[in-house]
Amino acid sequence: MKKNPVYEIQHFKHHSHQNELYVNTFKSHLKEHSFIEEPHRHNFYVLVLFTKGTGVHEIDFDTFEINAGSLFIIQPGQIHNWELSTDIEGYIIFYSQEIYNLYFGSKKIEDYPFYQSVKNKPEIQLNEIELHQIKSYFDLMIAENQGNNLKKEDKLLNLLDIIHIEISRKYLSENDHAIPTYNYKIKQFEKFLEQHYKLEKSPSFYATKMNITLKHLNRICKNILNETATEMITKRIILEAKRMLIDKNKTVSEIADELGYINYSYFAKLFKKYSGLTPTEFRSNLK
Repeated sequence: MKKNPVYEIQHFKHHSHQNELYVNTFKSHLKEHSFIEEPHRHNFYVLVLFTKGTGVHEIDFDTFEINAGSLFIIQPGQIHNWELSTDIEGYIIFYSQEIYNLYFGSKKIEDYPFYQSVKNKPEIQLNEIELHQIKSYFDLMIAENQGNNLKKEDKLLNLLDIIHIEISRKYLSENDHAIPTYNYKIKQFEKFLEQHYKLEKSPSFYATKMNITLKHLNRICKNILNETATEMITKRIILEAKRMLIDKNKTVSEIADELGYINYSYFAKLFKKYSGLTPTEFRSNLK
């Protein structure tokens, strides 16, 4: 099996502005980019709304049913793939953090609650009324993208922001959230974790980087995610191990070593504790 690729926006046709923004109907997107049905990652944000058809969408090894009204919010680095019915329809938008944050200035893409932790559920199911309301903004983005009017980028980004506002209203109505400072800290922890998890396994290291005590870091993790800092670190490692196990050209021992575990036996036991399978069993069960 090939190693799962990491796609950039310039891999896709019809990008709207300097390879930072891509807007398309889902049916047209599939016709032009059939390769996306295989497991892959992106280095940008992905927003997908399905309006017709069925299927399954796997994101970081969690499986979600696809129906009309299924909205998926995928963050950079997450691995995903899907199996879709032939009558599938909807919309797909790619955008980089840079184009969004530079345009809006004081407003950052990571300030939206559904982007404040990679642990957040990437799926929202819209009812018929909600789907009808938000679909109109996607239609406006498609129409604007097909034209060549003045301030095209401005309109596209503002429409995208309106979509984010609509998603936020739905998301916040269905989820309990901690105080904003805790949300900021958990995102900060995840940022440091992403940079250092292969070398640094101690929660004290991250607490020091964040200028807080280990006790406070654990309090934040438990409050928002109901996990300890150690559990978050370990689960991030296990997730990356699962992603790497898709590449059958690497041995399990090589993967363990790359993730900072010289003792293969310890790594295998840790993997089984968190996934229920040994690394070899997990790889054998992959499609």
